[in-house]
Amino acid sequence: MAERCVWSGVSSLGSAGSCFRLYAAGAAAHRVYDRIVDRTERFYKIERMLRSQQVVSFATLLAQLEVSPATLKRDLEYMRSRLQAPIEFDRSAGGYRLATTAGSSERYELPGMWFSPAEIHALLTLQHLVVNLRTGSLIGPHLEAVTQRLRAALGSGADDADELGRRVRILGIATRDIRLEHFELVGSALLRRRRLHVAYFARGRGETSERDISPQRLVHYRDNWYLDAYCHVREDLRSFSLDAIASARMLDEHAIEIEDAALDARLGSGYGIFSGADVTWARLRFSPERARWVAAESWHPKQRSQVEPDGSYILELPYSDPRELIMDILRHGAEVEVLAPTAFRDEVRRTLGQMQSRYATGDRR
Repeated sequence: MAERCVWSGVSSLGSAGSCFRLYAAGAAAHRVYDRIVDRTERFYKIERMLRSQQVVSFATLLAQLEVSPATLKRDLEYMRSRLQAPIEFDRSAGGYRLATTAGSSERYELPGMWFSPAEIHALLTLQHLVVNLRTGSLIGPHLEAVTQRLRAALGSGADDADELGRRVRILGIATRDIRLEHFELVGSALLRRRRLHVAYFARGRGETSERDISPQRLVHYRDNWYLDAYCHVREDLRSFSLDAIASARMLDEHAIEIEDAALDARLGSGYGIFSGADVTWARLRFSPERARWVAAESWHPKQRSQVEPDGSYILELPYSDPRELIMDILRHGAEVEVLAPTAFRDEVRRTLGQMQSRYATGDRR
């Protein structure tokens, strides 16, 4: 009878003997891979120590790396001879340091950092974008070490990285602050597949409640972070705004797994951040003048559109909760009209009527 063999995500069908051979080959490959990874990690650790300290003694390197003297000597020699690392021994200081003279500070690259200058510029630009997003800046400190290595790899072009701060601007709007510890805890629970116990403030009701949730994925939407999760109190999928989490702690219980297709069907079918499996399609008509902007925009992955003979623009898109769609419609003022469905058109009319009555009394300064 065929047995299913699994190793490092690779599956095959075969006899028990072939399974054993596959396992043996896999184990050998793992040992080789582990040796390579361990040595690469040591290289990075040596470099970090030399960059953060003026001089590092041989004994300190041994204690931090937990290797034999012979292994450390081989690592240092390999970094100098094969990677052109400007490492030198300072007898007067009694330790190793990175040379700073022009003749010994040639560009060098550590294993795993094989990027062209153009690729490094692209990565630095991306890093700048992430750090300068108000919510993205939460992970900025963790990217600093990567940034320094990328800048070092650029060599003489490192000054270009400084230009990014002057040439690229990120402007956020309506961004809500979240606590760093909550962001990190949610990220850790996501990757470790653990449940969270949270105290959550529901703005719609103005109430705070406690619940256990199984985190599924983080969503960055309109300059704010949301957590798609299964709520064990409501026994349903919910989208939680990270800034509304008052407190959180990781639990020992494993998070339940929900397929991406089920998440998308429940949380991604409607319009915007509001969830719902039952959707209705809205039909909007934008004026010819406003169509020049809206026709270039994507409001929903499943939207349908067409340009009318008079230049007006018809947009059809699904929604499960009308609130966010109404807000986006109102920002276009009289340049857009809801054609269908009738209930949605009436809802927009009621909202406009309430707005009109609020401004009907004149100046209220």
